[in-house]
Amino acid sequence: MSKPLETATPHPLDLPATEMASGICQGRFASENVVAESIRRAKAVRETLNPFTVLREEQALEAAREADRAAARGEATGPLHGVPFAAKDLTPTAGDLTTLGSWTKGDWVPAETALCIRRLQGAGAILMGKTTTPEFAFASFTQSPRWGVTRNPWDPERTSGGSSGGSAVAVATGVVPFAEGTDMGGSVRIPSAFCGTVGLKPSLGRIPMTILPSVFDNISHFGPLARTVADAIAFMEAACGPSDEDISSLPIGFMSHAARDGQLEGKRLALSMDLGYYRIQPEVEQAIRAAVEELRRAGATVDAVPLHWTRSVNDEWFDLWCVFMSGFFGETITEYREKMDPAVVAIIERGFSMNATAYKRVELLRTAMWRDMAKLFESHDALLCPTCAITAPLASETDDDYVATCPDGRFAGLDMTCPFNMLPQLPALSLPVGPAANGMPVGLQIIGRRFADEDVLAIGAALEARLAVPRFPAS
Repeated sequence: MSKPLETATPHPLDLPATEMASGICQGRFASENVVAESIRRAKAVRETLNPFTVLREEQALEAAREADRAAARGEATGPLHGVPFAAKDLTPTAGDLTTLGSWTKGDWVPAETALCIRRLQGAGAILMGKTTTPEFAFASFTQSPRWGVTRNPWDPERTSGGSSGGSAVAVATGVVPFAEGTDMGGSVRIPSAFCGTVGLKPSLGRIPMTILPSVFDNISHFGPLARTVADAIAFMEAACGPSDEDISSLPIGFMSHAARDGQLEGKRLALSMDLGYYRIQPEVEQAIRAAVEELRRAGATVDAVPLHWTRSVNDEWFDLWCVFMSGFFGETITEYREKMDPAVVAIIERGFSMNATAYKRVELLRTAMWRDMAKLFESHDALLCPTCAITAPLASETDDDYVATCPDGRFAGLDMTCPFNMLPQLPALSLPVGPAANGMPVGLQIIGRRFADEDVLAIGAALEARLAVPRFPAS
């Protein structure tokens, strides 16, 4: 498998995104060469890992040549000038096949590009490809009836995670410094944890969500998957800010200095290893505890705190998810049932049967969860927990293999992310903190106060600087 070499003289594509852009603007290297290397790496991993649905080779190289011409003319350039990135197949981009991982979309080529992607392009970034997703982004495993299975670069027998699995692989194999993803139940953070990348679910409204039929949905987020926290910050700088395209977008920008200038000394952090109810794989717990000790060595106070949540959190999030799917994609099963993932059909049908009063009462659980978190934030700056309870499972498995209740009452779940889509105003960062003893990546989840995205990024950046976590899998 092709991967970048971590040497004293890295390829420009391996630099942080803003350094890459600066070098292109100064003429120290060419965007055309950077984008050509990105395409080369994408082709090298495409057959074995299957992270891409579309490679925009011709368009991306022409955009790179124009970026080089603009730099040579001394024209004003954006902070991501000439930097390649990837976008998820769920997200419309003008002129590109966009399928949502499904046969139901036919060969749809949108005429317009989603605002999040337009903002990245407006900052100078170059879209080099579209990445795989399960059908309608429904699963924690990236496999779809249209595009097949996307595999983990650390072990191709294992899943990349989902639903932004292709984006995670594109970042983890060095194809791009960051990629766009979406997160409704962990779809940025799960693949980030499984593939060893940084992944952020921003607070609701920090990045306008413009690709759904409704602008009133409150579990859906755009977010970055990135090689480093700095690259995630670069994404957020470009993508954040209000827009009338999304009535829920917040009238605030992004405070870059607050995200970059973090320190751990004096921070008071809460730790819940299991959120009160998960069964945690020993390798995951070991890696999380090692990261916690590093936080303490850096001067942070980390207190174990009790949370008394139960698997009803996941079950009631699933109720929301089924209604989301039936409301936005339910019309597809009449014509396309036989070409769809049977699990998607089952979710849609369950959504159709959902009782409206029961659906509304999910808010009572969400309210209780928020009161728990509000009390926690009276004395702590953030909550820490694993991103996922396990390392990446086999690609042949499905989410249905991770819904059991153990004999001791513990929940044998996969991700620990959907609880924080129930609390969408809280930012949640997945930071790679090791390979585990089994060699697979582990993510630490850092959950911050309402709309305090900069704070969780600052904590993540400060911890990242103290950890020697491999960025790329071995050949």
